[in-house]
Amino acid sequence: MSEQFSPEISSRICNHMNEDHAEAVLLYAKAFANVTEATAAQMLLIDAQGMDLSAQLNGETIPVRIQFDHVLADAEDAHQTLIAMVKQARLTGDR
Repeated sequence: MSEQFSPEISSRICNHMNEDHAEAVLLYAKAFANVTEATAAQMLLIDAQGMDLSAQLNGETIPVRIQFDHVLADAEDAHQTLIAMVKQARLTGDR
């Protein structure tokens, strides 16, 4: 499973999310890690089990780990899962 999430793939996904979907990364921290007061977040790493973020909270940077609801098969599964998570977070409301 780990070869599907090589450092290069993780880096590519994280760079894309941080550059093009920063609001989604913040939403993940708020909705799935219950860091509701976060003002910003960055995706640091993604693997088959979850993602590591750093969130800005009260002037501090805190580490956040979010587990996926299933083990990801590959980068396409990651893409679809991240989209589904944003939709789910938006349905429950941006806290």
